[in-house]
Amino acid sequence: MIVLKSDREITMMREAGRVVAEALDEVEKAIVPGVTTARLNQLVEDIMLRRGARPAFKGYRGYPASICTSINNEVVHGIPGLKTLSDGDIISIDIGAEINGYYGDAARTFPVGAVDDISARLIKVTAECLEKGILQCVLNRRLTDISFAIQSHAEENGFSVVKEFVGHGIGRAMHEEPQLPNFGRPGRGPRLAPGLVLAIEPMVNAGGSLTQVLADNWTVVTKDGGRSAHFEHTVAVTENGPEILTRL
Repeated sequence: MIVLKSDREITMMREAGRVVAEALDEVEKAIVPGVTTARLNQLVEDIMLRRGARPAFKGYRGYPASICTSINNEVVHGIPGLKTLSDGDIISIDIGAEINGYYGDAARTFPVGAVDDISARLIKVTAECLEKGILQCVLNRRLTDISFAIQSHAEENGFSVVKEFVGHGIGRAMHEEPQLPNFGRPGRGPRLAPGLVLAIEPMVNAGGSLTQVLADNWTVVTKDGGRSAHFEHTVAVTENGPEILTRL
């Protein structure tokens, strides 16, 4: 069941979203060759705790960390640890925070030092896919209008979208209905109404769209070894258009 949020609830989610945005801004400054993903995880956890937020990922279905750190061909759900970043890598950081029972969720992909042209373009196009999806969050559009906008932009630029993992509703739980694929024909699914809040998260691959889950049962990688980028915002549909709750 899709739960539409009241203005009061969106205000609560805005607070959680602001913490996520601040954490992403701060972690970006720490992404340099030689840093460990465990250090990035600790940095974000410290920020959230200082701001009175709970790291929403930690313990979720047994997940062991506060953020997801997905490097190069890792699509999503990479687990922080002793792995160090190298010049030329790309890394996706996914962060969820909960404050007073309401959630915010966002992700960005960052270059590590100097990256090759394909990686830079992959990051740029994936960020554009998110923005194009957000632009569809207006009253009376259909859910898959968002999906179609994301898929079209990715494929027009020679990339592919991940199909096994999707965006989602968000609110008093981190994952709520509806599921939001990053692909599909437009004009399908529920109409967008005031109070609908979505975590829109294109996952875009430089190669094919197929993925697989590693033996840790969390880390998702591209099947062909190509690089992947991931951007996400928590977005509320309002009478005045989309409001991005995870942007400062």
